[in-house]
Amino acid sequence: MKIRRTIPPAAAPLFLKDLGHGLVGLFSGRRSIQRLEAEVREHFGVRHVFFVSSGKAALALTLLALRSLSPRKKVVIPAYTCFSVPAAVLKAGLEPVLCDVDPSTLDFDHRLLEKAVDEETLCIIPTHLFGVPSDMDHALSVGRSRGAFVVEDAAQAMGGLREGKKLGTVGDVGFFSLGRGKNITCGSGGVIVTHSDRIAGAMARCYADFKKPAIWNDVKELVSLAFMVFFIRPSLFWFPSGLSFLGLGETRFPEDFPLERLSAMKGGILRNWKERLMQSNQARADTASYLKRALGSKSFRENRIPYLRLPVLMKSREARDLVYRASKKQGLGVSLMYPTPVNEIDKIKAAFPGQSFPAAKRVAETLLAIPTHHFVSERDRSKICGLFDRGGEAGALSDRLSNILDLPC
Repeated sequence: MKIRRTIPPAAAPLFLKDLGHGLVGLFSGRRSIQRLEAEVREHFGVRHVFFVSSGKAALALTLLALRSLSPRKKVVIPAYTCFSVPAAVLKAGLEPVLCDVDPSTLDFDHRLLEKAVDEETLCIIPTHLFGVPSDMDHALSVGRSRGAFVVEDAAQAMGGLREGKKLGTVGDVGFFSLGRGKNITCGSGGVIVTHSDRIAGAMARCYADFKKPAIWNDVKELVSLAFMVFFIRPSLFWFPSGLSFLGLGETRFPEDFPLERLSAMKGGILRNWKERLMQSNQARADTASYLKRALGSKSFRENRIPYLRLPVLMKSREARDLVYRASKKQGLGVSLMYPTPVNEIDKIKAAFPGQSFPAAKRVAETLLAIPTHHFVSERDRSKICGLFDRGGEAGALSDRLSNILDLPC
């Protein structure tokens, strides 16, 4: 364990005053949640909002609701995505169907999507991975032509836009995550939004079975969040990052997880969520724009995407590992992401016998994620860019970073 400035790979703004609001929320009953619901409905321009215990619980509740409206069982998801997505599909008792991705966008390979969706498909889940907007128009077109719902995974994209439309509000239903490394956080939580009265009615019936978290769980999480507020700062993050038993940065497949309502305590923590979201996303967009320009993206555009992390595809696994090791040595927060495509996750790979997804595998083997959050300073940005220069001098890269993902607006 080395004492030094260490940038957390992911962080969301959270302050002691927010924890104070959470403490008040412990005793507010449902008032804090009702206030949040009204604010989210107005901000996102939707008719219905549901708050639950996590992003994966939000997706599971959504799928349970859609399952009650249709006899179909298949759910089409990207072959490279957060492991929580297939976990939620299985939690809802449905069958995940994988579609390979386009490495230049991390979205579905849309030529393959049309083949993956059939008359047994309940829904398609386009994902705004790292905050990069998915092509919702194409997903909706395919879904409409096959009679399938479109569930918009905006877990990593709260507050993002595509062509003036707020991500999460374009599909039949969308959801956000309030986890610790997301755009904003209350520790853990999920938000579901929809314009559809029919879907909301089905969701309300399922939601009625969701219990409130026990108060002792809230107290325990409030204490945990207090430690996070303290130790997430780069001047102190060296301490938790050096404790291997915490498993920070590890990707695990969640075999089971609770389906609960968001607690009033967490509703209290989210009291100033709009202000925090605006500040968080502005910092992310600023850092990402700086990095894309400095790293020499060939088709750089000032698209102001609030990347949750900036994804970079390297020329090889060796090049990726070279830069990652250099980052880790300097405490710069550049991280590896999901280690395998979905079909190679140990816990569920038996469900995909003989299937291969070469583009998703390439992404899993070569992708690096650069931190963009508010703790990344001007000096940190410069040092991060230096990692890739040194990688090039070592022979791992050529043409500086011509292989940075040129992502759409």
